[in-house]
Amino acid sequence: MLHLGIWLLLYTLLLLLLRRPWFASAGLLVLMLFVILISNAKYQSLREPFIYQDLSYFVDALRYPRFYLPFLGLWSGFTVILAVVVAVATGLRLEQSLGMLPAAAGSTVTAVAGAGLILFGFTGKVRLLLDPGEDLTRLGLLPTLWHYGMSEKQPWQGEAATCFAAPSPKPKGELPNLVVIQSESFFDPRRWIAGISPELLRNFDNLRQSAVSHGQLEVPAWGANTARTEFAFLSGIANSQLGIHRFKPYRRMAHQGVPTLAGFLKKMGYRTVCLHPYSAGFYDRERIFPLLGFDEFIDISKFDKNDYVGQYVGDAAVAREACRELARHERTETPPVFLFVITMENHGPLHLEQAHPEDRQRLYTTSQPQGCDDLTVYLRHIEQADQLLGMVRQQLESMERGAWFCLYGDHLPIMPEVYRRLGAPDCTVDYLVWSNQQQADGLSSTLRVEQLPVLLVQLMGLVSHQENCLQPAVGIIR
Repeated sequence: MLHLGIWLLLYTLLLLLLRRPWFASAGLLVLMLFVILISNAKYQSLREPFIYQDLSYFVDALRYPRFYLPFLGLWSGFTVILAVVVAVATGLRLEQSLGMLPAAAGSTVTAVAGAGLILFGFTGKVRLLLDPGEDLTRLGLLPTLWHYGMSEKQPWQGEAATCFAAPSPKPKGELPNLVVIQSESFFDPRRWIAGISPELLRNFDNLRQSAVSHGQLEVPAWGANTARTEFAFLSGIANSQLGIHRFKPYRRMAHQGVPTLAGFLKKMGYRTVCLHPYSAGFYDRERIFPLLGFDEFIDISKFDKNDYVGQYVGDAAVAREACRELARHERTETPPVFLFVITMENHGPLHLEQAHPEDRQRLYTTSQPQGCDDLTVYLRHIEQADQLLGMVRQQLESMERGAWFCLYGDHLPIMPEVYRRLGAPDCTVDYLVWSNQQQADGLSSTLRVEQLPVLLVQLMGLVSHQENCLQPAVGIIR
């Protein structure tokens, strides 16, 4: 009933606009075809079908077409265009326009019928599993979109990470700088498949050898949806605890003013800066990040066309700007800085780039697997991410002021064809925590991403291990 009711309401809008009943039906079928093709393409890349929270991506696709449209695929795009052309040509040629009164009368009937079916179909209680694939199978596409949309209207009423709600007493001595790099699609592929050059992540290996803590990190995203991992890290709240808001936490929940790592550090006297080589309007970060405790957002306007590597600003240019920002906070008379870096170079679609013979020779110790050019492109970019780590480490080691450095990946890369051929890796990325004044052969552990910021402030001495945190880092390391 929900499906039929939603269909009739959409049909009503098209009938009023077009005044041709059959044309309106064909147009609605094309719209449904478009949504289904998008849902299938999303599932192929991200293992998740289209949901209500994705509707805003239609606007984003117009603003950032290169970011989204390549994932739809040429065949799906051609199918939609052909369907639109056929529907428009048929509707305009073969059907006469109704007058205003017949169109209004027909629209009234369909609107009343649609609204009645929706009200009747929505009276029963539906238990959402908040697993989009399972909910889609149980409820169908349109009812799932409807229920996810209705559920999102409810504000989040969970519990924040208490150790970020109010700062601890300021530690004695000089506060250290803190650099956190959320590296795009970063994980160590050498633990997934053999035959990759052991020199691929030389700087990462060196950092890991002297890290205070390192290991694998469980993240709530696959291939994309960076904001899920990002918000979990900044807030210390598990994505699974967000209810319906887990799918797009910046859409509504972040506006509620949740305590975060950035706000916690800001109250302690830190200057909080985010560096991201993309538009500040993407994910609405330009409005969200001040609410999360950031003083400044450095976006793509800081870079020029010479900074691009492939489709996006390269990690070397990001490292340059990060080092410049750190240099402003070397002296003790300046406030310490929390620099949160979100990289972009390794973002897909990887299939838009070419794998070169010299890449294959340098990045593999054996012959490249057949049909795995996306993997070669990925390795080429992650090699640049490793250079970023070396540049930041060199900058921190040259500074007298104490500093802590945290690295983690936001999710695995989008490489569906590679995974089909070689098998998918586990769902973990890699992380490490390093200090320029406290180096050690750190504990190897597996954490959830929301536990990492708590571990970080504990290691820095900004909160005690006994302090009551919702997601304590001690006791959950395995």
